[in-house]
Amino acid sequence: MERRGSRSNGMLPLLALHAASEYYRLERKPPVTAALIAANSLVYLRPAFLEPILPSIHDVWFNPHLILKNNDLKRFFLSPFYHVGESHLVYNMLSLLWKGIKLESSMDSAEFASMVAVLLGMSQGITLMLSKALLVLFDYEKAYYSEYAVGFSGVIFAMKVVLNNQSGNYSYVHGIPMPSRYAAWAELVLIQMLVPGVSFIGHLGGILAGLLYLWLRGAYSGSDPLTWIIRGVSDVLKLPMRFSRRVFPFRRRQVSSRGPVGGRRRGIAVADWRCNACTYENSGWLDACEMCNTNRNDSGSGNTMASRPLPHYSRNLTLEELRQLRLERFGR
Repeated sequence: MERRGSRSNGMLPLLALHAASEYYRLERKPPVTAALIAANSLVYLRPAFLEPILPSIHDVWFNPHLILKNNDLKRFFLSPFYHVGESHLVYNMLSLLWKGIKLESSMDSAEFASMVAVLLGMSQGITLMLSKALLVLFDYEKAYYSEYAVGFSGVIFAMKVVLNNQSGNYSYVHGIPMPSRYAAWAELVLIQMLVPGVSFIGHLGGILAGLLYLWLRGAYSGSDPLTWIIRGVSDVLKLPMRFSRRVFPFRRRQVSSRGPVGGRRRGIAVADWRCNACTYENSGWLDACEMCNTNRNDSGSGNTMASRPLPHYSRNLTLEELRQLRLERFGR
């Protein structure tokens, strides 16, 4: 059923918090996965600024009969981005988050975007053909005429097949270890048993789409045209950022956690040295200890921990006295 500015029951904030925590700990933030989760969430929430352009869920239900009868591409391509409830959306997005991060981190983002687009088209097309085949061959009308489905789970099943192909010999399905080649099939049966109302044909179409994608990638080793197009568009969109960086160059200042700032000079790296008087580590460019002012030459040649008589002003200094010396020297 359609939602006009749907409100969250508490699960969407948890999804947002979990996604933010996952992205925070990642060194490379997968942008395509984040965009897919944001797109699905915005379609479900239907904010006011998107209301005029978002079709009703009644106009995008995936129904093979209506798609073929009316050549309705809107139902074909938009139905994966709609969800019937918050739990439906959150479950799919959590699965997409985990699989998307794994897959996008293992490949270029443009290649990942191309793969998702191909898997979406394949899973929808295979589901359509399966429904038609059941009607023609077995006179089974329900899947063709009566089923109305939405959700991203078909694409997620296809992604699971691709991900399992990259993983080791075993994968986990809801905590149960099993051979990776059977994991998607086991999840198909398990979900159908736990949630009987889900689209079995849609999930099956996703698995077959994943298998077909792997077969095509194995037969064709080059970069597919869609990846090339997406990468080109991405490069064009990055041009303003590159131009701004050239016009307004920004250099990140590096601050050392010990010794003075700027312990390196261009083209030359000098090792730090440790004062024998107070054991403070100083920059290699300093001739005297910045803590207690002991001359560097007094610390022995080559042995920074050698035991030598200390100058009268630095012998048996307490930590508080050393701190005061530093404050007096640098006025801070």
